[in-house]
Amino acid sequence: MNRRALFKGGAALGCVAAFPLFSTRWMAAGLDDNATPLAPSPLKPPAEGSINVAFLISDGAVIIDFCGPWEVFQDVSLPARGMQHMHDAFSLYTVAESVKPIRASAGMKILPDYTFANAPQANVIVIPAQHDASDAALAWLRKSSTTADITMSVCTGAFVLAEAGLLRGKPATTHHSAYKSLGMEFPEVQVKRGARFVEAGTIATAGGLSSGIDLALRVVERYYGRDVATATAYQMEYQGEGWKNPNSNQAYAAVRVSTDEHPLCPVCDMDVEKATSPTAVYKDKTYYFCMEAHKELFLKSPDKYLNAI
Repeated sequence: MNRRALFKGGAALGCVAAFPLFSTRWMAAGLDDNATPLAPSPLKPPAEGSINVAFLISDGAVIIDFCGPWEVFQDVSLPARGMQHMHDAFSLYTVAESVKPIRASAGMKILPDYTFANAPQANVIVIPAQHDASDAALAWLRKSSTTADITMSVCTGAFVLAEAGLLRGKPATTHHSAYKSLGMEFPEVQVKRGARFVEAGTIATAGGLSSGIDLALRVVERYYGRDVATATAYQMEYQGEGWKNPNSNQAYAAVRVSTDEHPLCPVCDMDVEKATSPTAVYKDKTYYFCMEAHKELFLKSPDKYLNAI
């Protein structure tokens, strides 16, 4: 028996039973164990069958951004349905412009399950960081998001949502190195620094990389409750608590200040090595960059980056 089959079987039932029930007082109030406000906004699962989760991928898709949530959704077990109903709580599939292999981050080759033309209707859409989304991808996303319960991005997947016009006037977050860029490229987006994830109606955005695991657990909680989400995290041996507190990325909340001793790239605020990084002089001041591409962006409009928040 493989790991997943084991989890879907009796072991999962015992796992859930081992957890004390969380207070309904907290759930009714929409609060986590530390009284952090959470929007109650439950999602209604189907009476039968699985919740369809579509993962929008293209070249450069960051592995943890979609594999983290994939693992969360595949590990959900619903003991109340019993051993007579062993279908998965979530049905997972990848969607791309074609079914030709794509190269994810670090060169992983992935064969997409569906194209935009034949993908099943999704209840949940997951958008990882990836290379520039095509016009076809943006069109599919705009259309599919109108019927999805939740369309969620992870890391700089938020830029894909923004390009599709789905973040206009909404609060959102992304990887901490992209706060500035997201706000500059899409000024209509209310960028939330220090957020592990942000929920805005049927749209949700997660911070960088591992934050997608927390947002996925939060989605599980919204469908099936705190106990099922907790049991899923337990089975995964995931000890992060960020899914219970959307503001738990406070380590990244403050705007960092570049100094001569510890310079930051003025485009993305990432740490740089003075001895090896590209440099440029503007108004008699030397600036250091994490990469040549950011140096080129800066030189096109220095004041735009220096005055950005």
